[in-house]
Amino acid sequence: MKDLAPSIYRQRLVIEGLYTIKIKPSMLKKFMKDLSVKLNMTIIYGPVVKNLAENINPVHKGYECILIWAQSGTQVYTWKKNKFFTVDIYSCVKYDAKMATKFTKEFFKAKQIVSKNA
Repeated sequence: MKDLAPSIYRQRLVIEGLYTIKIKPSMLKKFMKDLSVKLNMTIIYGPVVKNLAENINPVHKGYECILIWAQSGTQVYTWKKNKFFTVDIYSCVKYDAKMATKFTKEFFKAKQIVSKNA
């Protein structure tokens, strides 16, 4: 993909895994707050946890969680039936992707995890 704004630093990380814990909204909020601290990001909105998508698409029975940082933001999506999650991290400042992946794996007690820098 051609870089249309080379003067703007961007870092993206997608982490996906199979979780072994019981997911609750309070837990997702804690994950987002703890991730923000680990990555040294400043929260300006959220975290907000909803399960609105399942009302339209029953396949997506789980939660959506968003958080906005001064440095950009992150989202988490969970699928209850599959015990699957996706974390999307986007930032205009550099962060430690390996540490974010390790923290996510440990938090969700993921039995399997993959990640990709984009």
